[in-house]
Amino acid sequence: MKASELDFKEPTLTGRRKVLNAILGVLLRTATRINFVGAENVPSTGGVLLATNHMSRFDTLLLALTPTRPDITALVADKYKKNLLFLVVLNMAGIIWLDRSKADFGAFRVAVEALKHGYCIGIAPEGTRSTTAQLAEGKPGAVLLALKAEVPIVPVGLADTDSLTPNLRRLKRSEVTLHYGKPFTLPPLERGNRDEQMQAHTEEIMCQIAALLPEKHRGFYAGHARVKELLAGQD
Repeated sequence: MKASELDFKEPTLTGRRKVLNAILGVLLRTATRINFVGAENVPSTGGVLLATNHMSRFDTLLLALTPTRPDITALVADKYKKNLLFLVVLNMAGIIWLDRSKADFGAFRVAVEALKHGYCIGIAPEGTRSTTAQLAEGKPGAVLLALKAEVPIVPVGLADTDSLTPNLRRLKRSEVTLHYGKPFTLPPLERGNRDEQMQAHTEEIMCQIAALLPEKHRGFYAGHARVKELLAGQD
């Protein structure tokens, strides 16, 4: 999506999006038993960034069913344009296409403006879909976006979505969980040691996501001291 294609007004649910949400709801709930945990942590209005892990081509569609934000959009790699079904559905959802082969400043600017105008945007800080069903090391894009737009981050752990595609091929229903954590904000970057601060902010986001996932999905962040601290706080 280009900047000119977004109507930067208070987000509203268009008729097209209502139809899409209804269709997605029927199809995904037929193929999948979806558990929403902590969805009330997602603010019902205002700009917010949903930072999530990414294991399945269906993750963006599942995220679109977030109960408290039916207007949610997302940053999605433009490689999905090659699939006609995903192209049509994601365009209807008003997603922001992202060229991961380069630093896509155009998509970044659109996302920042959307957040500032009250949109809810999903992003996978790993930068790509995991092929191992485990968290990979995070990248700084989500940090830059949250700081530039000055919006809170809600971490989201998607569990067992990696089983969706193989189960569909076997006509077997999957059970997946979307676990939403509490919103948090990142402190502004101070002068000096910006790289270290960016790394620390990225680790915080990824650890917040990891703490919402079963151990089998924590991958790079399994055993991280911050994850253990967050898990202890959940008890």
